[in-house]
Amino acid sequence: MIKIYVMESCPDCTEVKALYNGNPEYELIDIGKQARSLKEFLALRDHHPAFTKVRERGNIGIPCFVREDGSVAISLKHYDAGHFIEGTPVAQEGASCSLDGTGC
Repeated sequence: MIKIYVMESCPDCTEVKALYNGNPEYELIDIGKQARSLKEFLALRDHHPAFTKVRERGNIGIPCFVREDGSVAISLKHYDAGHFIEGTPVAQEGASCSLDGTGC
């Protein structure tokens, strides 16, 4: 199952939620609804090397797609129908909410 970290107040997450909500192959995890979910996401974001540039830019890194093998993609443009799009930098570019509000 692919985990998708989103947040209700994130405009970039709206399309992702509409596309994958109710699909049994995906688990939508709203990091704003439970502290446990936020803690799980922050542990991933703070330690996974795919988030290096996201952290440097002050972005949050959602929406975030995590496959069972641990590979990560941030933004819908790097993820399509269960596959990371070939030739794109995974979790290093693309839209992701910013702490200063400029990324959404």
